[in-house]
Amino acid sequence: MELFSQVLNTIVMRPYVFVFFLIYLLGCSMHLGVKRAILFCVTGYLIAWISEYSSIHTGIPYGYYYYIERTRGEELWVMGVPLMDSLSYVFLAYASYCMALAVISPISRVKGIIYVLETKKIRNSIFTTILGAVFFVYLDIIIDPVALLGDRWFLGQIFGYHQEGVYFGVPISNFIGWLAVGFLLLYALQKIDDRLHRAKDWFGHKYYWRYVIGVGLYAGVILFNLSVTFYIRAYNLGWAGIFIILLPSLLLFLMLKLKLSRRNLEETVKAHLLDFPQAVIPDH
Repeated sequence: MELFSQVLNTIVMRPYVFVFFLIYLLGCSMHLGVKRAILFCVTGYLIAWISEYSSIHTGIPYGYYYYIERTRGEELWVMGVPLMDSLSYVFLAYASYCMALAVISPISRVKGIIYVLETKKIRNSIFTTILGAVFFVYLDIIIDPVALLGDRWFLGQIFGYHQEGVYFGVPISNFIGWLAVGFLLLYALQKIDDRLHRAKDWFGHKYYWRYVIGVGLYAGVILFNLSVTFYIRAYNLGWAGIFIILLPSLLLFLMLKLKLSRRNLEETVKAHLLDFPQAVIPDH
């Protein structure tokens, strides 16, 4: 009964986390397949939890920080780490992966609809891993400072750093850690996708937007955190976040515009359909 109460409280106290997580389950299941989505949920959570448990005890990889155990016993904690915190790494990593794919993959526009023409080679390339890890860090640049001000909104004060960092209280070591862990998370996702090559992506092939749910998730996380930042009147932090996020937004816009300007996409469409023959792309 106590466990059920903690599970319920975890959802009620952190509804935005579970909304984002449900979007991840839908998007990743339609994009990569249900088995991959579930397996990455477990694997990604373990990688994130290990990194957090290590950091609060050894300072590696994020630097020394601590969790304030005010809600321990009310919501789910796993050996000193809130469940919802490590769980959030899963959907943040997937969203970052989709952003990298959107930048790297060829794009086709048919009857006003944009198709991301990814291939298995692109999905599993090291460049996708690195770029995805960079997008992952950009998320933390927006998320971590406003989370540090959790006592000013409904998150609550759940953690702090032993030494105040230079970026709105966040140390640079935190971002270095996120880059390393982001790389590991994306690499794990790529390996799961590759190893389950025989598992059919049976869900959602006729829906072109299955490729862009992750991009929408990325944007949603950014908008949510920036909205909270301005809601609590942390204007300097909010404007800094907007300025910083303009770079990946501009990169994505320019890449999409460049790729849409191409006239001959026959070969890229064929390559996409060769890897994903069940994908539905109207005649163009």
